[in-house]
Amino acid sequence: MTDHGADLLIRADVVHTLVPGQAPQRALAVRGDRIMAVSADPHGLDHLVTERTEVHDLPGATVLPAFDDTHTHLVFAALGAQDVPVHRARTIPEFLDLIRQRAAVTPEGEWIRTTTNWQELNLAERRMPTAAELDTATDRHPVLVKRGGHNDVVNHYALRLAGLTEDTPVPPGGTIGRGADGRLDGRLIDNALHLVEHLVPAPDRARRIEGLRLASRDYAATGIGTVRDCAVTPEDHAVLRAARDAGALHTRVRTLISALGLTGAAQVEDLLDVMEEWRDTSDPWLSVWGVKFGLDGGLEAGATEQPYACDHSFSGMLVWEPDALVEAVEAVVRRGWRVGTHAYGDRAVRTLLDVYARVLARNPGLPAGTLVMEHGGLAGPEQRARAVALGIPVTIQQPLLHDTAEVEEVFWGPERVARLFPARGWIDLGARVSAGSDFPVGQFGAMRSVWGMTTRQTVIGVKGPEHAISYDEAVALHTTQAAHLTGESHLRGTLTPGRWADFTVWDRDPANASGEELRDLMPTHTVIGGSVVTP
Repeated sequence: MTDHGADLLIRADVVHTLVPGQAPQRALAVRGDRIMAVSADPHGLDHLVTERTEVHDLPGATVLPAFDDTHTHLVFAALGAQDVPVHRARTIPEFLDLIRQRAAVTPEGEWIRTTTNWQELNLAERRMPTAAELDTATDRHPVLVKRGGHNDVVNHYALRLAGLTEDTPVPPGGTIGRGADGRLDGRLIDNALHLVEHLVPAPDRARRIEGLRLASRDYAATGIGTVRDCAVTPEDHAVLRAARDAGALHTRVRTLISALGLTGAAQVEDLLDVMEEWRDTSDPWLSVWGVKFGLDGGLEAGATEQPYACDHSFSGMLVWEPDALVEAVEAVVRRGWRVGTHAYGDRAVRTLLDVYARVLARNPGLPAGTLVMEHGGLAGPEQRARAVALGIPVTIQQPLLHDTAEVEEVFWGPERVARLFPARGWIDLGARVSAGSDFPVGQFGAMRSVWGMTTRQTVIGVKGPEHAISYDEAVALHTTQAAHLTGESHLRGTLTPGRWADFTVWDRDPANASGEELRDLMPTHTVIGGSVVTP
């Protein structure tokens, strides 16, 4: 035996390294936080075993690299870990009762928040609650009901605190909802969210760290080892750093600092000043990837070329003027940061590509992958070809489509919904494409996403089967391609000596699972940096 042996040795039925052309291996050794060696012989690494080596003989198991979720919202998940769990409700009375129960144990005047991962069409009434209905749950607390990242409903107590009335000007790129009687109904969309949300006190630091502990463990339990959180405020990033220092992160985190709600380059410059101290990327657990912009709305306000199916006078909205966005993006790239921009509808995709083309022309020599399109939901063949020609990577989120297909058909109609997230078209063009969930709009999970991309299954059946991809392609979008997006291919994505020991262990080979078995498959272990983080 040698003093230079392994800390951990896995013998498995198969180790998929994801190295092109390499046959499946049978053993994997780890020392410290790195992969030490792999072998096609299950006993080929036995010479690395010492008295301190932890050995796992797993004759029926499959080992894969840990997965990335390249567009998600861990911070939202962490906040929701202790919020009112309205995603469990199936009717509006149940929804209201959950809020009522929380109000009964919450001091009067304190804010009550809900989880964000729910859809109104999953409620029997197939709509959102109103301010008046929220008042019946409590009129002694301000209530913030969030659905995803683009929609809020608040009660009248919250409207009064914010000073909102029927005469309040609607901010550009936002919506202040009204009922049939013209009175405020509590609904706020996109750039109107801040009118109320700025009043909501942040949870205390200890509560937020515990939320991150719980939420990151939930991600890791599904096989996700790295999350790219796409809307992190400076305050959120400070909490993430505190969680990192406390050992509370169970996944690696790559943050996009949020420029959502900003309206000009001067404001962006102020944000960049705050970000200067975060340039160090040496921490393997937490680093800043870049800056996040939003160009159009979400499900109800994505900017489309053709009018909505439900309202032929409406085609969504752009929340930036293109000239202003060019200046804002330039401010970021000239400071050496990367940019990810939300563009969901086809008009937004076209506009974003125009903006990015101008930025590239005015800033020659930008490193590849500096400008990224987040979602690219309705990108058609011409737009996809243009993105590839410009070298613009794209992140797609099949779980978002799965969970929201019925909602989206109301707004866009079935034909457009079937065209969302055309993974097949992107891959066939050689695009730099990677995959995620967009939680809380879509449900996170390594194999849930793979299953969705291979089947195109949604809550209302298969949509756009011609856009389905193979299992191997779907896995690559969460591993090798995801590591490329974050600029970490030399550290993650494949199971090769010298790379971080980030891998998942499954009690069967997911490649041989099908249907709901693949959708619900969870790893028995997720290992990050050589340490078992789940179970």
